[in-house]
Amino acid sequence: MGAGHGHRLFFHGHSAIHRARAHWKLVVLLVFMLTVVATPHHWYAVFGGYALVLVTLILVARVPLLYIARRMVVEVPFVVFALLMPFIATGPRIDVLGVSVSEPGLLAAGGFLAKATLGVVASLTLAATTEPVDVLRGLRTLRMPDQIVSIMSFMIRYLDVVTDELRRMVTGMRSRGCDPRSPRHWPMLARTLGALFIRSYERGERVHLAMLSRGYDGRMP
Repeated sequence: MGAGHGHRLFFHGHSAIHRARAHWKLVVLLVFMLTVVATPHHWYAVFGGYALVLVTLILVARVPLLYIARRMVVEVPFVVFALLMPFIATGPRIDVLGVSVSEPGLLAAGGFLAKATLGVVASLTLAATTEPVDVLRGLRTLRMPDQIVSIMSFMIRYLDVVTDELRRMVTGMRSRGCDPRSPRHWPMLARTLGALFIRSYERGERVHLAMLSRGYDGRMP
């Protein structure tokens, strides 16, 4: 489950950070994120220090910076929201490149984007240096409720299964002349995603019944 389903984020290595206990890394990540969130948004020098710490950890772990950068696409929604803040916020207005924007909104957007970027990089660093199965063990060590850990375990285990099924469905759509990227065919794509949800839900029910028939009592053996 670790190597087979964690290959998209985990970077195989033998550094001290890779060998560190998962529950300690989770605690460090939590403390780091709480510190970042509590930092005032106009302390840009402090954010630069946080970024330097993360880059140092990535280099010590011998994870290529480009490996982390390519996976930061998950931050796109945060970037879009930050770009909208100067335009939708109220308060005194200033001109930036000939465009009138809210000064408080611009400052808040800068702090928000800095915190989001640090959070994403820190999370990706944890994922790149810790296999998913070790993360689950770390959560159990930290007394995370068994049901939450079980849900996360199944999510990791079946993520590739659902992704592969979606890929096959999209291939079938394209073979019938339907382009999922075209707005004209988005209704068909929406129906496909709905069918995928129903299939995934039904698969979950079958797996759960199979587990109960084998003596599952709410905790993973």
